[in-house]
Amino acid sequence: MKKNKILITYLMILILSLTESIAKEINIVEYDLFVRDTIVNFAGEETRAISVNGQIPMPSLTFTDGDSVIIRVHNLLDESTSFHWHGLLVPNEQDGVPNLTTAPIEPNTVHTYAFRLRQSGTYWYHSHTGLQEQIGMYGSLTINKKKDDPTFRQLDELPSYNVLLSDWTNMNPSTVHRYLHNANDWFAIEKGTVQSYGEALVEGHFWTKIENEWKRMLAMDVSDVYYEKFLINGKNEINLPELNNSNFKAGDKVRLRIANGSASTYFWLNYSGGKLTVIASDGVDVEPVEVDRLIIGVSETYDVVITIPEDQKQYQFMATSEDRIGSALLNFGEGELVPQPPLPRLKYFEGMKMMNNMMNMDGSMDDMGMNMELQKMDMNRVMYPEIKKKSKKMNMDSKEMDHSNHKMEEEKSIVTLNYKMLKSPTQTVYPKESNVKTLEFELTGNMNRYVWSLDNKTLSETDKIQIKAGEVVRIILYNNSMMRHPMHLHGHFFRVINGQGDYAPLKNVLDIMPMERDTIEFLASEEYGDWFFHCHILYHMMSGMGRVFSYENSPPNPQLPDKEAAYDKVRSDDQEFHFMAQNDFASNGNDGMLMYQNTRWSLSTEWRLGYNDHHGYELETHFGRYIGQMQWFMPFIGVDARYRKTDGESEKNIFGQTSTKDKRIAFSLGAEYTLPMLLILQAEAFHDGKVRLQLMREDIPITARMRMAFMINTDKEYMAGLKYIITRNIGLSAHYDSDMNIGVGISINY
Repeated sequence: MKKNKILITYLMILILSLTESIAKEINIVEYDLFVRDTIVNFAGEETRAISVNGQIPMPSLTFTDGDSVIIRVHNLLDESTSFHWHGLLVPNEQDGVPNLTTAPIEPNTVHTYAFRLRQSGTYWYHSHTGLQEQIGMYGSLTINKKKDDPTFRQLDELPSYNVLLSDWTNMNPSTVHRYLHNANDWFAIEKGTVQSYGEALVEGHFWTKIENEWKRMLAMDVSDVYYEKFLINGKNEINLPELNNSNFKAGDKVRLRIANGSASTYFWLNYSGGKLTVIASDGVDVEPVEVDRLIIGVSETYDVVITIPEDQKQYQFMATSEDRIGSALLNFGEGELVPQPPLPRLKYFEGMKMMNNMMNMDGSMDDMGMNMELQKMDMNRVMYPEIKKKSKKMNMDSKEMDHSNHKMEEEKSIVTLNYKMLKSPTQTVYPKESNVKTLEFELTGNMNRYVWSLDNKTLSETDKIQIKAGEVVRIILYNNSMMRHPMHLHGHFFRVINGQGDYAPLKNVLDIMPMERDTIEFLASEEYGDWFFHCHILYHMMSGMGRVFSYENSPPNPQLPDKEAAYDKVRSDDQEFHFMAQNDFASNGNDGMLMYQNTRWSLSTEWRLGYNDHHGYELETHFGRYIGQMQWFMPFIGVDARYRKTDGESEKNIFGQTSTKDKRIAFSLGAEYTLPMLLILQAEAFHDGKVRLQLMREDIPITARMRMAFMINTDKEYMAGLKYIITRNIGLSAHYDSDMNIGVGISINY
């Protein structure tokens, strides 16, 4: 029976095409989508993008519940691609995750998706191949209700407008990914969020910065990537004087079908005309709830209703990035502008102070007994200047807190949506006799090396999770990281356990904030195959933050004849190695470093080349593996080669061992460990019996662009240097080296 399910959709389409009487009752909707390379200029620079039918975003697809869908994808790229129908309940082989559910769409081929719709609502679709989603492959997808649908509401008759949010970077997304893995802080420089010691002094937070680095933490931030532009339907600002050919007038209501198609940006949503009435989430109806604003997670969708308060005025719907460095606007109406005030910049040192109290020395988070869930307590509130705290507030300097009154109070006039407010208009409870399979996951991460995982294991380091048809899969998620994570489940809707009992809302994306513990559950109905569960921040997913649910006794997938080989390709994403290089061309020599590393492994080479025999050369290569969740410890093997003309003079290290700097090739075993203040302690034992201990640190942020570095070791070598960052690849440097003396020059980074 299950084996036949895979062919049902194709047979259905064939029957529909041959049987005229059935075709009259069931509507067939067809699209042809042509995928091409293109060049765009969204942010002052021509960059590569991928368009579909010549459009970015991709064409808006519109259907009605019950339609039979045929979508032919013509891949005109020089690389493979894919289409995932985000939130749609489709047969497994139509889900569009290459090598997991669907065959990759190879260059110069045509792939046909065919399925029957069995839902309605606001959704979107995007590529699930590599980083293609970042450069244009995202589009709106709307499924209207049938008029005879028992859930049809007056709200479904309102004029509606698709609002597709996205983020744009002029940087190649593979470079973005590489920068993140190499802990390059260029994005922080561009966003103005470095939080250097100089800035900390000016803002009176010097000791906050000290404590932050004492606990081995990087600067506070709420997003990873710097984006030049934020877009609504492909534009930074859209004027919409008319909708459905009628002018806006006082009292008119408009339904906004909002999808966050960004790669990694959360958006605050505000409307200068007043309240937002939320009527659906992730395509599923909820009881209307009125709020002043909401934050929409990456890949979430919300349907909201807005009202035009007055005639002859123009109102603004604003989507602001969570880090508040930019926004996109949708303007309604004509006449006098009623502007939406921009959100003020975040108070990062207040967030750092809060984070210091939350983080333990071992890198784990201390929730201090707080029962945080369902977005009810946003820990980032301390950074929001618009939130005025009352006299009775949380003492962030102390862990002695009254947990019954720990919630930070804000002005009652600002009502922000949270999941506790969502209630389904119909019952969503599962059959009581269902067997329950309970799974618990800890969301883990390491910003220093940009590793994202569940239970400190990436996707490639785990097996598929077996589930059975008919059982309820209950998932308890605890976010033990300082970043939000929008966890998305393919092919299913889950109930968000939020206190609404039998009327818990259905969603397919859960935004789980730092320190939150949330519970969701889904019914493993009569589906089959493998289904992806992952963080929808693109760079988190590609770094390993996901799992695969696999139905037991599933039939073979005809699109993936060699299933194991295909799955190896899926797991290869978070095993990818990233390359970085640095070279200082200085007056006293040439210093440089090459590094090639992935989630766990690192191969690095450092060199110092003098311009004469007295300065000589040094070359060190280490190959090691990072251990533990925070990856503070790395054992390694190494080789050390060096030469310096000593004129017969010998040197001894602090252990009394004679130096062999004049001519040396030695192999070693050693380890690195990250100490408080982000100091790197390196211990190394060489094959000739010599031992070396070394303490060092690079990239100490003195100002937003000035970095300091130093090194000292038991061979009585030392170095101190400064670098001023001019661009993301170029800086000015000056340093003093005990072997090579003083030098100034230009630093080149890749």
